[in-house]
Parts: sequence; structure tokens; C-alpha cells
Amino acid sequence: MNYNAVYALVLLYITIVTYGGGLLVGKTDGGKKIWITVGALFTLGPLLIFKYYNFLCDNCNELLSLAGLRFSLPGLNWAIPLGISFFTFQAIGYLWDVYYKRIQAEKSFLDYLLFVSFFPQIASGPISKASELLPQIKKLHPFNYTQAVSGLKLLLWGMFLKVVVADRLGLYVDTVYRAYEHYSGITCFIASLFYSIQIYGDFAGYSLMAIGIAKALGFDLINNFQRPYFSVSVTDFWRRWHISLSRWLKDYVYIPLGGSRCSKWRNYWNILMTFLVSGIWHGANWTFIIWGVLHGAFQIVEKALGLQKYTGNKGWQKGMRILITFLLVNLAWIFFRMPSIGDAWEIIMKIVTDFNGEIYKSSNTNLLLYLTGIFILLFKDVKDEFWTGRHTVFDKKIVKWVVCLLLFVLIVSVGVLDSGQFIYANF
Repeated sequence: MNYNAVYALVLLYITIVTYGGGLLVGKTDGGKKIWITVGALFTLGPLLIFKYYNFLCDNCNELLSLAGLRFSLPGLNWAIPLGISFFTFQAIGYLWDVYYKRIQAEKSFLDYLLFVSFFPQIASGPISKASELLPQIKKLHPFNYTQAVSGLKLLLWGMFLKVVVADRLGLYVDTVYRAYEHYSGITCFIASLFYSIQIYGDFAGYSLMAIGIAKALGFDLINNFQRPYFSVSVTDFWRRWHISLSRWLKDYVYIPLGGSRCSKWRNYWNILMTFLVSGIWHGANWTFIIWGVLHGAFQIVEKALGLQKYTGNKGWQKGMRILITFLLVNLAWIFFRMPSIGDAWEIIMKIVTDFNGEIYKSSNTNLLLYLTGIFILLFKDVKDEFWTGRHTVFDKKIVKWVVCLLLFVLIVSVGVLDSGQFIYANF
């Protein structure tokens, strides 16, 4: 990613294209398909060029080399504009909503510009719908004490997830994954578990900070996470993880392909294609494609076996399903994290064949900090998942103040405050 101000021109270009495209699609009775196709292609153009051109060139060059041809396509030496995947999807979602007549084309360019570039969410989401955010932009937002306090609490919890949980665990993950061949299988497995928690803390932390800042300003954004590691299936996982992207994929990829209102095999194909798009959206690397295909394949198997839904209330059965789902998601995260399919496969083989080895522990202090962050996160998610609606001691005002102060002290005392950008800022 690159923070160069000149890349704001890309954001302005996409805003102008989709704003004008929306007006044309909204006014035109005939030829709408032509306008929406042209608008979508021009909107996706910068994303395809900046994010995928080099990937396509590298793979074409490899194919030419295998064919014995020495000709090679030139690559481009530039960085990817910050947040391009997020604001592109938000803008093109608006365009399709106008096409499907879910909303009217926006007349005010300034309001639409603010919708596409709304600063709390522009770098890493959530991806908002125009029908949700544009009406809020048009309203005045006088200061609301209760809403501001609620937003600051979300901001505090998000910061804790980022710097105390995610970035602290990232130190262990980076150490092991950089030289995984020197560590045992059980250490690699622990690193994979830590990465699953790291990416959750990192991305959920950003989302909560974005939602919290917006709420303090008087805006309500979609909740992006709903305790995903308590999912009872991979299908359920995608109802809880990156909810705004899941909704986008459902509305603009899965349903237009035919959704579930088609034959069984066509439905399986639609699921696979939807999560192939999800993988490609996350990054220009075969590892992301494999990650997306795995999630699609897991859901197809669940649907074929009738396991995509769970309505039982037996604790041990639900617990087993949560554990199996987490392990499947954890397996897919290995491909997501590693730079190549070969590296991911080597780690998986190490876990399978060298599990009884020495465990890398870093230091006793770091171990205590890892476990403290994980325990607080786990306790909070367990409370929210299973104690919803119950009045507990944590609902008392004095306890809330103590918890907030404790989180603040942990952030400034043991948080990793120099670890760099958010993981999803790379996408």
C-alpha cells in the first residue's frame, strides 16, 4: 500500500465514474445494461491495473517460458493505493443498486463524494451500502453524549484488540513463519492458531475503531464481526466474519449468478465462484485463490451433507462443531498468511509429521502477555455469545469504568505501538 497523496486522484476518478454512471443508469429506460457494463468496467479498471496487472504478467511470462518463448510482458513498478479494494467495491455496489432500482441515483456530487471517501472506513471498511450511509450524510448530526460514549468504548476495545492482542501475537507468528523450517510442527501449529487470533484481532479491531469513530460523529456503520470463531459451520463463519464483504458478495455475485434458486450442482458452482471472487479480491497471489476456493469447497460439502445449519442445543455437539469449524478456518488461514502455496504446504506437512517436537516459547513475559490478551478476548466473546440478555456484574457503571481504565492501561503499558499498518490495509 502507498500513502502518496497523488493516489487520491484514483479515488476521485472512481467517484466521478460511478456518480455519472449512476445518473445515466437512473435516467435511461433502454440500454441500461450497456451503461452498467461500461460503468462497471471503468470502475474496476484501476483496481485491475494496480492490484492484478503484475500478477497476470508474471503468470503469463511463466507460461511463455514453459512454452519455450523468451518474450515477456513488462511489469509495473508501483504501489497499490490505500483502500482501493474497499472504496471500489463500495462505489460499484452503489452503481448496481441504482441499476436494480434499490435506490435512486444520487443528485448531490458532494454527498456522494463523502459516501465513497467516508474517512473512518476508507482504508479497510466496513463496506457500506448507499441506502444506509447516504441518508445519514444528508442529516445534521448534533453532539449526542450517549452515542459519543458508546463510540469511544468501541474505539477503546478496537485499539485493545489491535495493539495488545493482534500485534503482540504477531511477534510470535512472524518469528516462526519467517523461518518455519527451523521450528517443530507443534510450534508451527501454535503459530497458526496465533495467526487466526491475530488476524481477527487486527481486522475486528480496525472495524470497531472505524465504527466507533463514526458513531462518535453521529453515524451508524454496519457491524463487521459477530464472534466468528464460535461459528458452527464455515457457512455460519461467513455470516459472522467480514459481514459487509459477505453481504456484498451475496448481493452482487452470488445472487446474480443464480444463488440457491437453481439446480443443486449449479448452486454449488455459484458458491465456488463467489468465494473464488473473495479470494481474488483479497490479493493477487495464488495463496489467496486457494484460500477462497477452500472456503467455497468447505461450504459445498456442508450443503451437500446438510450441515450448513445447526439448530440443536446439545452442548457437546455444538462444541464439536465449533472446534471443527475453527480448525478448518485455521487451516485455510495458513494459505492466506504464507507467501506461496509451497510454503503453506510445507507448514501443514510439518504440523502433520513433526507434531511431537520442542515448543518455541519466546520468553516468560511474552507468554504471559499472549495469554492475557487471548483470555480477555475469549472472555468478552464468550460473555457476548452465551450471556446475551443476562444481567451481570459487568453491567454496573463502576465496573464498566474499571474495565475501560484497565483496557487503557494495558494499551499504553504492554501494547505494541510501533508494529505498522493493519493487515487488511494491504488488500
